[in-house]
Amino acid sequence: MGTEIERKFLVVNDRWRQRVVSKERLKQGYLANQGKSSIRVRMGRSQAFLNIKQAVIGVQRAEFEYPVPRADAEFMLAELTEGPLIDKTRYKVREGELLWELDVFYGDNQGLVVAEIELEAPDQSFALPDWAGDEVSDDPRYYNHNLIAKPYSQW
Repeated sequence: MGTEIERKFLVVNDRWRQRVVSKERLKQGYLANQGKSSIRVRMGRSQAFLNIKQAVIGVQRAEFEYPVPRADAEFMLAELTEGPLIDKTRYKVREGELLWELDVFYGDNQGLVVAEIELEAPDQSFALPDWAGDEVSDDPRYYNHNLIAKPYSQW
């Protein structure tokens, strides 16, 4: 079974930009977003994925991800998703031995920048970079599936 252990932090400055190792513009939409899980499709430049994630608050949840053909993802995003799409650029940023993912949002979520770090265990220790601010792992407002219903611009 797939398990995601992820912590989220707000980003407080641009010092992370010096450590970017890659970036990709992503579009994602939700096929189902209620009850015990969310089901989303995400498409980047060359790859697309179907993702099923357990709907729980906190740093650990079940997660399953499967590649899908790009044409299928384009159709799902255009015809099958609920609500607006999430539009963001994901930057991969190296800090020591860890690879962080920073999402810079557009559209109704413009101005929101969130850093995520995937860990091996919920209690794994790591150094917090100087560009990382408050932890928001337990704040459901920052979960992508909630940003479609209540975007950052409406807070």
